[in-house]
Amino acid sequence: MSSVGLVFALVFFAWSMTPSLLPRPWYLQGVAAGICSATGYLAGVGVARFARALGLRPRWSEPTRRRGNALLAAGVGVWVPVSLLLGAHWQEQVRELVGVRSDERSYYGLVLAVAVAVAVGLRDVALLLRAASRRLAAAGSRFVPPAVARLTGAAVVTMLALLVVEGALVNGFLAVVNRLAATADRTDHPGVVRPVAPERSGSPVSRVPWKTLGKEGRAFVAGGPTAAELSEFTGRPALTPIRVYGGRSSAGSLSEVAGLVVAELERTGAFDRAVLAVVTTTGTGWVDPAATEGLEYLYGGDTAIAALQYSYLPSWAAFVADRESPQAAGAELFDQVHAARERRPPDRRPELVVYGESLGAFGGQAAFDGLGDMTTRTSGALWTGTPNSTRVWEDLTAERDPGTPQRLPVVDSGAAVRFADDPGDLDLSAPWGGSRVVYLQHATDPVVWWSPQLLTRRPDWLAEPRAPDVSPQMTWLPAITFWQLTMDLVFAADVPPGQGHHYGPVETVEAWVHVLDPPGWTAADTERYRELVEGR
Repeated sequence: MSSVGLVFALVFFAWSMTPSLLPRPWYLQGVAAGICSATGYLAGVGVARFARALGLRPRWSEPTRRRGNALLAAGVGVWVPVSLLLGAHWQEQVRELVGVRSDERSYYGLVLAVAVAVAVGLRDVALLLRAASRRLAAAGSRFVPPAVARLTGAAVVTMLALLVVEGALVNGFLAVVNRLAATADRTDHPGVVRPVAPERSGSPVSRVPWKTLGKEGRAFVAGGPTAAELSEFTGRPALTPIRVYGGRSSAGSLSEVAGLVVAELERTGAFDRAVLAVVTTTGTGWVDPAATEGLEYLYGGDTAIAALQYSYLPSWAAFVADRESPQAAGAELFDQVHAARERRPPDRRPELVVYGESLGAFGGQAAFDGLGDMTTRTSGALWTGTPNSTRVWEDLTAERDPGTPQRLPVVDSGAAVRFADDPGDLDLSAPWGGSRVVYLQHATDPVVWWSPQLLTRRPDWLAEPRAPDVSPQMTWLPAITFWQLTMDLVFAADVPPGQGHHYGPVETVEAWVHVLDPPGWTAADTERYRELVEGR
């Protein structure tokens, strides 16, 4: 063990205990601590070697070495327990901030065991790669200068390691996940029954066979409020909401699936409804009920919602393995629906809105060149939990008005687009334009704020004043913050509504109100809707 590397590892271990956006289970904290400790050890070894290359080679006597090692061991005996206690305290603080029940303090001591296992495993892999590099360098030095042989050996080993990780491990793992997901797609959620209403895809008169809709598609078309339930809420006659959907196996190509969805819209009379929403789904084809049901309650069922499935993979796997499909799906479906709408007389066109959450927001925004294109071709848009790498989101955030924070940017005084952690953030002094775009993004949502740039650069949102539900002790640390938010992603939605990646039905319906300003809807209606949701 390198003493310098061990010191760096201890520092990185302590840093990994600092709070991030969401509370982490003890085993994920252990994984993060292990990765960070291994990173610190590698950094320390690198510093020591660089110092030796500069000629800094202190020659300690054997007694001095023993005393130094004893002092380091004593430091470890104090440093590690204190770091664990502080980590437990900070995690408790984060739980209180986001409203999560505390029940893990007693398990926090197991973090050390997981961290040591992960760190040692990573160190051993690094040693194995170094040994392979040296073997290649030794063999190559018989034909080329030693310096060239060392560089070549390191490059070859690095390339082979990347090929193994990406090809054999990552792609192999994703292939298994895809097979399992495809199998699960043929099953149904409990209670899902084939609809008989002609307003639904998969019904007896639908052009889309029920079995081809996929698990999430069948749940979508079979769910939602009935006309009777909507009428009871509004006090007026209501319509059966139109829900059309195309599954991954409903047609051959993505373009053909989108064409089938448009045909379903024509069949159901969707273009005669007040509002037509194009939804880009998440990886498995899931459509958030909070967004769709809220829209249907706002308009008493005078709505149509269209969506399609482009993958069997869950969102995290689709984001890793295939970022092109959600973007292609978002653009293809919107373009075909928009073209069909444009063929109708201007006075017989429904309000056209777009929606997407998470990977759906990433894919849905690919249909547009920018904000101007979005506001020109739609009547409004609602994007929730947009991933950090979404191009339109990135551009708007970078172009925010001076003095406005990254977590709640204001663009052109909020004339066309507004960002909100809470729906109250949408109430700006400037008037809205004709077409309105809303981004819902919680300050504690790691999906929004995770980025590879966290490895080396502090983001603006951690340099600016924090949101009230973000720990004041959270700070940016090189490499550390990246791995902390990576662990946060695992359970990003397992928090109360209004926190993390959990966008609840009430805040979503309030966002729709700002986007569409539905006639006759009042603040009292929003409260009644809140009571309805909470009473379920």
